[in-house]
Amino acid sequence: MSEETTGSPPARSGDDHKGHRQRLRDRFRGSGAQSLADYELLEFLLFSALPRQDTKPIAKALLKRFGSFSAVLAAPRERLKEIKGLSDVSIDTLHGIHAAVARYHRSDLDARRLLDSWSKVLDYLQAAMAHADIEQFRILFLDKKNGLIADEVQQTGTVDHTPVYPREVIRRALELNATALILVHNHPSGDPTPSRADIEMTRKIAETAKPLGIQLHDHVIVGLRENVSFRALQLI
Repeated sequence: MSEETTGSPPARSGDDHKGHRQRLRDRFRGSGAQSLADYELLEFLLFSALPRQDTKPIAKALLKRFGSFSAVLAAPRERLKEIKGLSDVSIDTLHGIHAAVARYHRSDLDARRLLDSWSKVLDYLQAAMAHADIEQFRILFLDKKNGLIADEVQQTGTVDHTPVYPREVIRRALELNATALILVHNHPSGDPTPSRADIEMTRKIAETAKPLGIQLHDHVIVGLRENVSFRALQLI
């Protein structure tokens, strides 16, 4: 028995199965993705990974469990494995699509001055981090023209805490010859409101960086549906 059929929902009859898939493909080709409901687009994306299964009930189960299309793509592997009918191959497909979305947004940043394309920076951060189930602390290292030198996840933590060491942040900035930083972390709770610890850590990094000629441009907290900027809140 193949990986794709183990523990999976029963397949449609051959003609109905092929006909349904072809009708969905025809709609996608003729009218574009906007003509498909979220569950239909998920069905479509799973066709190649699950060639002999009815992907409609799987797609509907995914949306019911995780709540939104974007949350499905970013869901942890162990939680996706709880959905009947999903194989490792199909989970790889979903995660690959999520990685492609994040990379698509990031590709616009490499040759740009980040502060001149701030909306694109936020789109990238939202795609990359909004649905992570643990906190990640990311740093964007910039050159003197505010071009992106490096984009690195420095630390990962728990559902509500990530250890951050200001000296390690500055050490890495000096290694890269960065002259400016943008700090980023996510709140898995979905609420991007800064905590007192967030504020104190940010100010400590700014104070450590300034005498070394390194400017802290901003600290962004990524929530489920919105982001918060320390600069906009006048916290730095």
